[in-house]
Amino acid sequence: MARSGSPGSITVLGECVADIFEDPAQSGPEGLSLRAMPGGGPANTAVALARLGTPTRFLGRFSNDTFGTLFRARLNSSGVDLTASVNAREPSTLAVADLDATGQATYTFYADGAADWQWTDHELAEATKDDAVCLHTGSLALVRQPGGSRIEDHLAQAREQATVSIDPNVRPLLVPPSVYHERLPRWCAAADILRLSEEDCGILAPGASFQEACDTWHAAGVQLVVITLGGRGALVSLDGTRVTVPAPPVVIVDTVGAGDSFTAGLLHRLAALGHLGGRLDELTLEDVTDACTFAAHVAALTCSVSGANPPWADESTLRIGAAPHLPQLGS
Repeated sequence: MARSGSPGSITVLGECVADIFEDPAQSGPEGLSLRAMPGGGPANTAVALARLGTPTRFLGRFSNDTFGTLFRARLNSSGVDLTASVNAREPSTLAVADLDATGQATYTFYADGAADWQWTDHELAEATKDDAVCLHTGSLALVRQPGGSRIEDHLAQAREQATVSIDPNVRPLLVPPSVYHERLPRWCAAADILRLSEEDCGILAPGASFQEACDTWHAAGVQLVVITLGGRGALVSLDGTRVTVPAPPVVIVDTVGAGDSFTAGLLHRLAALGHLGGRLDELTLEDVTDACTFAAHVAALTCSVSGANPPWADESTLRIGAAPHLPQLGS
């Protein structure tokens, strides 16, 4: 049952990552010129939610290094509440990005011993003291140890009062697929919403059709599965009833952060429609289609600019027209 009244706040739990890109214009035989951009799936989602106008709280472990300062500045400037985050002695996580000719990014991670994975039970217990209608997590923070198992336990407590959303954001070069296969049933049992990419599906359910994969995850407990399909839109499965939502046309600069922006748009819209704050018992296919249409719009705007730079609420009509039945972003 969703909560009545105001849409409420959303808490995002996970990592910040410094995305390192080469600057070809400045590189040469004497060396590479690199630029560091604040990123990480959960942090990107928190930024996008706050920019859309959703009160957003980020639970992260920030290193005291230069990158930790960069992460805090980006989240603060986007309006994200960091009061419950942790100052950590460990280093920040780095991801060196390689963009292909289509703007698609692949990453090499430098993550061993990083601050993001060192959650303690005490830190997470302190993090439960909020009234958010939704807790979103996933990505590496949910699978890297020792913190991953502790976050799993935290989800069981959080779902007593909040909707739980998970984005696995599978990284097979950093975490063996077998680890995801073993833990995914527990995530489905804890989650109300599972948002993943078609690439994630290929790793998590090899050989299965999207429909078969959705049915397996529904049987494990998750009510809403959304599989994003890039330029082909998204497949939405609500307890086995399915619809495909198209993606708006866009000139792609790169796809960095597009999936995270989609997740933010989905959660923002579901909150505005009053569906967050517990289980999704009253969610209709019409409303989830509305929410995913909105999310696809937000993701397309992110693809139209460089890096994980999601739109602000007042940018809803720039470059891509909003669907006529949707209100402006942030409403």
